[in-house]
Parts: sequence; C-alpha cells; structure tokens
Amino acid sequence: MAKFSSDVEVRGHLIDSMILTRIFDVIMDLGGEFEVLQMNVGKKKKEPSYAKLQIQGKTQDHLDKILEQVYREGAIPTVGKNVILKASPRDMVMPVDFYSTTNNTTEILLGGKWITVDNMMMDKCIVVKGNKASCTPIRDIKKGDMIVVGETGVKITPPERPREGSNVFAFMGSSSSSERPTQHIAKKVAEDIFKTKKSGGKIILVGGPAIVHTGAADSVAELIRLGFLDGILAGNALAVHDIEYATLGTSLGMNVHDGSLAVKGHRNHMDTINAVFRAGSISEMVKKGELKRGILYECVKKKIPFVLAGSIRDDGPLPDVITDTAIAQKEYKKILKDAKMVIMVSTMLHSIATGNMLPAHVKVIVVDISQPTVTKLMDRGTWQALGIVTDVGAFLPLVSQEIKKIRK
Repeated sequence: MAKFSSDVEVRGHLIDSMILTRIFDVIMDLGGEFEVLQMNVGKKKKEPSYAKLQIQGKTQDHLDKILEQVYREGAIPTVGKNVILKASPRDMVMPVDFYSTTNNTTEILLGGKWITVDNMMMDKCIVVKGNKASCTPIRDIKKGDMIVVGETGVKITPPERPREGSNVFAFMGSSSSSERPTQHIAKKVAEDIFKTKKSGGKIILVGGPAIVHTGAADSVAELIRLGFLDGILAGNALAVHDIEYATLGTSLGMNVHDGSLAVKGHRNHMDTINAVFRAGSISEMVKKGELKRGILYECVKKKIPFVLAGSIRDDGPLPDVITDTAIAQKEYKKILKDAKMVIMVSTMLHSIATGNMLPAHVKVIVVDISQPTVTKLMDRGTWQALGIVTDVGAFLPLVSQEIKKIRK
C-alpha cells in the first residue's frame, strides 16, 4: 500500500449512471491517483455493480481532500468508522467542522449500524437524537444538539438514471432542451403525471404569474379539479393575477384571451387586491360567491393546500400571503413532505427555493421559456431537474389535454 492511500468501495449502477466516471474525474482533477482493486459489473438491467479502489494522495492532507469529494459521490471506506458527533455550543450555531448535507439519500454509521437520515435537503446539518438522525437547518439548532462533523461515517447514495425507459426523464435524455417536439414532451409529461397519481404519488405545482399571463390558468385549474395536483406553492403575483383573470378577465390589465388592452386595465390588479381584502381572504371570497373560477378557487373548493410566499416587491400583498420568509419556508416544506413529483412553472425565485428543499429522489420538471432559469435551478443544486424550455401558455394546455385522453 502507498504511504498516503486509502481503500474505498462503491455499489450501485456505476457505469450507466456515471457514478464511477465521476469518482475517477474527482480523483484526477484533484491531482490524485487510483488503482482498481476489484470490479464486478452487474450483468442484468437491475443488477448493481461493485468496485473497490485504492486512492493515493501526495500527503495525508491531500488524500483527505480527495476522499472528502469521493465520499460525496457515493464511495465509502472499506473499513467502516462510526460517525463523529459534536455538541452545538449555543442556539443556531453549529460546530466549526459540521458536515454540510447534499440532497442525496444519506446514511450515517452510528453504533455500528447504518441509519438513514430523515428530511434530506441540501446545505443543512445532521442532528442525531438517540438512534435517529435528521437533516436540520441552522435556524432550528438548539444548544447541546449532537451534530455530525467531518466526513467519517457518512454514506451518500447518488441518484441513478431511470431504469424503466418509458417516462419523460428517459425520453428527454439531456437535462434541458428547447429542441424536442413540444407535443411529444407534453404527452410524456402527462403520462408521468398520470402514472404518479395512479400509484398514489403526491404532485406539487410551483407556479409564477406567467401561467396566467400566457393563458394557461384554465389548464392548471382543470388539473386541480381533476385531482392531479396535491398542492400549490407560489407568491403573491400568481394569486393576484389568477383572481384578476377570474373576476375581470384580465392579467396585468391585458385581456387574456385576445391580448388587447382593457380600459383602465392598469388598475385591475389593485382592484383585485382590494376585493380580496374587502372579503377578508381568498377562501372568504370563494364562500361569498365573489370568486367563482380559477386556480385558487379550485384549491379552496377541492381543499387543496396552497402557500403564498411574499417578497419585497409585492403589491398588497394579499392577506393570505406569508411575509415572514422563515415561516413561509416552513409552510412550503409541509406541503412538499412526501412529494413524488414537483412541477415548476415560470418562477425562478420560488423554483430555486423549492429545489433547495427537495431530496434528490423527487422527480422535478421545470417549464420555462427562459433557458437561464432552467440552468440556474440545476446549477444551484437541483441537478435531478428535467428542464423543458418552451412557452407555458402552449405547453400546459397540451399536458391537460393529454391527461384527459389517458383518463378516457
């Protein structure tokens, strides 16, 4: 064995999911060397592979830096060591060398047993209480909490490519594209939504006001009415313009169906905000018969939860909007719990925020006419997202139509 070396092993679909390639790249990019000591390749589609590697560094510190990155790709030491814990010195303060989480499935070795970490999100820490471990934001840390430090005793399972071959993720191949036929993609997305719901999966929509501006609000409302959406996450703007369209037929003062300017349309969104305040809330507006259609109307009637997170630029905002960002984040997390699919439509701010709260195994579909919006979401860590660069006003009605065809 070389002077500064360590043996690691990795299991899974190492070749077709590029796990082994990423490990090799990490080692070489950091100036290290490796030797494959053992390699067993799975011979069937669902049969995992196994590799044992010896990793070599120039110094112990150099080796440790390589190992830290290799562990993040799913490798673990051949000789398991229990996780190292340190107590939080005070509320909302983590130990200096705390372990910063990814959104991948994570386990820790505690008392000689691998324990799955609950509530996985990126950029948090791991708190251990008894024989349970949970991913915890710094805001929720209490003095004395036992927190995982360093990389020892932590195992990550990277996501693998879909193995069934028929869903939209397999169909697209690349993570983001504007060059695939929209109608075919819409059909694949509709099939994925239908299969997810049929198997009891929870589907959440994260939406921006462009849904209304482009004329797709009726399609989203229909998906809620048909039972295909289990929660809506948005901001003030989606709610305001959805209600403006439902009550006045305009969005930002434009007649949605023909794109013409409405007379005094510039004040319509403020009239809408005033109407909601006059009623008391969105649900009260529905109860009083003042709101009779639209996305938020369907949410209230079908008892589908929605959370509206405020921002500094909001007009009003509506009484239902949560202006405390910490509270809004917690309410978003409640809706996202146990979600199997999240569809993000035309909202960079709320999409990136939501992506940071999701474990990597959740299917994420991002639809936006702007390529940078899709790219930024993946660059910020939600790399499992599938990006569809297209006009939401054309795409969402196609998805709704395809779902209705499948239901027949």
